[in-house]
Amino acid sequence: MTENAQVAALERLMPAVHGADEEIDWAAAEAAWGTRFPADYVAFMARFGAGGINGEASVLLPLAKRGPQWDPDQMAEETANARAQWGVLGGRAAFEADPAHILAWGVTGGSDILCWLTTDPDPDRWPVLVCGRHTAEVFALHPYGMAEFLCRLFSDEFEVNPVSLVFWDSERPQTFVNWREEQRRWLAGLNPQTGEPDPYAGR
Repeated sequence: MTENAQVAALERLMPAVHGADEEIDWAAAEAAWGTRFPADYVAFMARFGAGGINGEASVLLPLAKRGPQWDPDQMAEETANARAQWGVLGGRAAFEADPAHILAWGVTGGSDILCWLTTDPDPDRWPVLVCGRHTAEVFALHPYGMAEFLCRLFSDEFEVNPVSLVFWDSERPQTFVNWREEQRRWLAGLNPQTGEPDPYAGR
């Protein structure tokens, strides 16, 4: 696979030391969701996979998988949550969109759901839609793909924080831990994010 420039830029801010190739069956994922996926997300799944960012945000799997301790976060549940939130909280007051075009790719510890708005037939042109919990706007579109959105977050390029909490530190590299490594650490009595001993882990 040709290196994706946006994911390469993201990796300079968030090393993929604890990333892992999810080996996604993209034909099955496309059949399940009725669409292709953005090239940066496909590249992210091959380089990082699904998992936690700084222990305060997660990138989701496109298809459900079984985990040794708990099932990792995946797209179907959070997409349903985002679409329901759109209806309950009056998303159309922000802009006109069919909630069927909302597709979640991440969540934050502040209960924000990070999505794409999939109205464009070209997935690489899908903007990020933040369904926020404690944000200036409940629903806000950002004209970037997933990887560029994260790069801009980590570089503090937004005048107003588009998510409900600051889960990054622009002065140092961000940490990413694939969900398999998170669960391996937990079962070994270690903090899933830091890998340090945790008396509450593994219980």
